[in-house]
Amino acid sequence: MKRLLIVAVLAVCLAAGCVGEVKTFTDSGQTIEIGCGREFVIALGSNPTTGYGWQASYDDSMLELVEKTYDPGDEAQDVVGSGGVEFFRFKTLSGGGTEVTLVYKRPWEEPSPNDVTRVFVVNIK
Repeated sequence: MKRLLIVAVLAVCLAAGCVGEVKTFTDSGQTIEIGCGREFVIALGSNPTTGYGWQASYDDSMLELVEKTYDPGDEAQDVVGSGGVEFFRFKTLSGGGTEVTLVYKRPWEEPSPNDVTRVFVVNIK
């Protein structure tokens, strides 16, 4: 799974190079430092065949979700039920500090203390 995540992140980084540098973040322990009007991507492992997916919450006055995509990766073609990577592409709208909170859960279930949560701190210059 980790190898698949690394391959997917590299693919996004290479594709982003065609339209300017768009950094991809996978570690919620790392603060995202970025300029206003710029884009960044958060990439997290996911397996939607189980019903689970990352649910994003953020301040929409500071960030715009440009695109949410899923890449099953090459290995998923050979293995039923294998996971891939979810990508969240954001554009910064105004300066300041904010957070993106992602919760890995089934959308129809109530929040639970067992839900996996990742919080990304974003400092917009």
